[in-house]
Amino acid sequence: SSHTSRHSSQFPLLVSRYCSVFPPLPNSLTMAALRKLAPLADRVLVKRIVPELKSVGGIILPETQAKKNEGEVVAVGPGALLKDGSRAPISVEVGAKVLLPEYGGTKVDLGADGDDEFVLYRDDDILGTFER
Repeated sequence: SSHTSRHSSQFPLLVSRYCSVFPPLPNSLTMAALRKLAPLADRVLVKRIVPELKSVGGIILPETQAKKNEGEVVAVGPGALLKDGSRAPISVEVGAKVLLPEYGGTKVDLGADGDDEFVLYRDDDILGTFER
């Protein structure tokens, strides 16, 4: 009995360690789609976020007028290879909300459900991060 209670008291600690090592995946991105693409070097895979725009009267405006300059990081590469053989760290982490340039990046079709748009950027191309 004491053996069981000792392990069950450690369960929350194990769960928190697991969750910090393996962050939750975005809802629309399946595990299979994530495995299809692993960014190389200093590349960052971002899912663009389309803001829902409403007029003053509460009418939802068409998506075509919305700027897609915000995204969520879904995967990062290991970092650019430096002359000494080490890797330069990536400045963003998976799950970060980022500000994207108006142009650039490489659109990627991961075959995920819905209208999600995935784009590969170099780490240097990402303009900033939004605080959580």
